[in-house]
Amino acid sequence: MTPSPGTAWVLLVIAGLLEIVWALGLKYSDGFTRPVPSVIVVVGAAASFWLLSLAMRVLPAGTAYAVWVGIGAAGTALLGMALLGEATTVARLACIVLIVAGVLGLKLVSGG
Repeated sequence: MTPSPGTAWVLLVIAGLLEIVWALGLKYSDGFTRPVPSVIVVVGAAASFWLLSLAMRVLPAGTAYAVWVGIGAAGTALLGMALLGEATTVARLACIVLIVAGVLGLKLVSGG
């Protein structure tokens, strides 16, 4: 199945959200010693990679990968602050804003 450009972007966003799931799941899996979080990591990662690969059928690889990583990095950092008590500083938040701006910029210049 080759998605339309609009669908490819939706798949890419879902893939990025799943990246957040598996990245946080790694923390909760405690080095893959806890079964439920470990299964969530493996299933989430597989689904994330699969959706990314579908989006890359239509979108440029560099753009798709950068957007996927950006969603995952920004989302994981924000949820790390909210759920895991990680430091919330102006500098960290400013860097996350820059990541989001980069992702939005890539979307704007890539079309679709």
